[in-house]
Amino acid sequence: MACSEQEGNVSVSINLSKGQAISLQKSDGGTLSSVRMGLGWQAAERRGLFGKRTREIDLDASAVLFADKEPVDVVFFQHLVSDDGSVRHTGDNLVGGAGQGGDDESILVDLQRVPVHIDQIIFTVNSFTGQTFEEVQNAFCRLVDESNGQELARYTLTGGGTYTAQIMAKVHRTGSGWGMTALGSPANGRTFQDLMPSIQPLL
Repeated sequence: MACSEQEGNVSVSINLSKGQAISLQKSDGGTLSSVRMGLGWQAAERRGLFGKRTREIDLDASAVLFADKEPVDVVFFQHLVSDDGSVRHTGDNLVGGAGQGGDDESILVDLQRVPVHIDQIIFTVNSFTGQTFEEVQNAFCRLVDESNGQELARYTLTGGGTYTAQIMAKVHRTGSGWGMTALGSPANGRTFQDLMPSIQPLL
């Protein structure tokens, strides 16, 4: 799908398609100060010898901070806060949700504290336990205005296929502040390090 720009009012949640972009502005014209990237999922049921059962699936959310297309910091389950303190991971979830639909992992970004040389933040999700997205149900990534809890945009992991990772979205500087683009680019790898060759062409 061609990239389309939604300027100004994002007062209702936008269900993002691959490559779609939105500007991160409040409906009153102000700019967002703090956003949260939420990740949620369920393990898919599998039929076995003793009936249906679920396999525990550990998806990991990461945020890679770039300056002029070079990675300078990363926030993930082993490094929960960026060196400058502007990006924070709420903690590792090893099994996903039980169907409640809430965020199982979250990464908070204080946009006003992001150092000026950081121009892009890439959000990724990896299946640390190695299962493919065929075995994950109701997986989503969403962007929330942290100041009031309002969901701004949602990206659904549909048709994830035989891949074990997704490069989900990027938050990037624009002339007037920040924008977000849903990437939805499938990849393979257990950690964000494995994805770096796939991330570079998307910067």
